[in-house]
Amino acid sequence: MVSPGNKVKKIREDKMMSKAELARKTGLSVQTIDRIEKGHICRLDTKRKILIALGLGLESRSEVFNDNEE
Repeated sequence: MVSPGNKVKKIREDKMMSKAELARKTGLSVQTIDRIEKGHICRLDTKRKILIALGLGLESRSEVFNDNEE
């Protein structure tokens, strides 16, 4: 399932980080990072790993992933 976009790719690129580096920091595969950047929905735990790896706080979730989950 695909959600209406997110800002993971833009933030990653702004930090001059490769997909491989983000994958390594999160413990996820490059393929998973690629799917998430294309807007596929992911679990809350995956979102948490990405936010931490990007140096963001958990409160940034709704801004980065464009979701309103509580």
